[in-house]
Amino acid sequence: MKKINSILIASLFIGSLFISSCKKEDELKGNGPLTLHFDNRAGSADFAMNTNLTIASGETINVTKLKYYVSNFVLVKADGSEYKVPQNGNYFLIDEETDSTQDVTLQNIPAGNYTGFKYILGVDSLRSTLDVSQRTGALDPAGAGSDMYWSWNSGYIFFRIDATSPQSTEAGNQCFFHVGGYGGYSTPSTNNIRTISLSGSEAAEVRIGRNPEVHIYVDILQAFTSPNAYSIATDGASFHMPASAVKMADNYIDMFNINHIHND
Repeated sequence: MKKINSILIASLFIGSLFISSCKKEDELKGNGPLTLHFDNRAGSADFAMNTNLTIASGETINVTKLKYYVSNFVLVKADGSEYKVPQNGNYFLIDEETDSTQDVTLQNIPAGNYTGFKYILGVDSLRSTLDVSQRTGALDPAGAGSDMYWSWNSGYIFFRIDATSPQSTEAGNQCFFHVGGYGGYSTPSTNNIRTISLSGSEAAEVRIGRNPEVHIYVDILQAFTSPNAYSIATDGASFHMPASAVKMADNYIDMFNINHIHND
């Protein structure tokens, strides 16, 4: 009898392992969504519009507009393999004044555990030069992207800060930091497209029936900090040409970091 009981227990244990294994394999089949939440910050504090901020130079700015493009997402699994999100529907405009734009949801992502996230800050040259009929949604120059497009030079603004500062000599102490460059421009242009690469110890677990969220902190002060310290009094309170924006383009590579991941 003892022998029979032992065999029965062993069979039940093996069966449970088999069921558990099958369940895990099934979980890694199919596709699901993945959300990246872009949380704009000012150093360690939450970012707020129309608030005086002190940049690395010791000067103050009061931001009245903050927008930037993120696009061309590539997701990296824990085993190092990559999934490149299809380009159509892979362009997003983050607008501090519109909460809904700060959640970027990527659809139909293959199930898996993702620990790395790559994307472009800006709009790639290929998409920029396509016919306007293929630049819809966030890229529509006559719609959502109307104030992120230089019609006079046929190119996108990748990153935009409008502000005021006591150190500005522009009318009304205005500041206009508009970073663009490369792709779609009527004259040869400086390339200010930058690739952001993030990774963490946690994994975003994409599964059918789940919607994991990667919470990304975006430190706006970093745009004025390093590797290029920016001074409004010395470097200027305004730029609209790509060549003048290289300092800020190099700085905003380090604006982004993963704070935490939710797996629901």
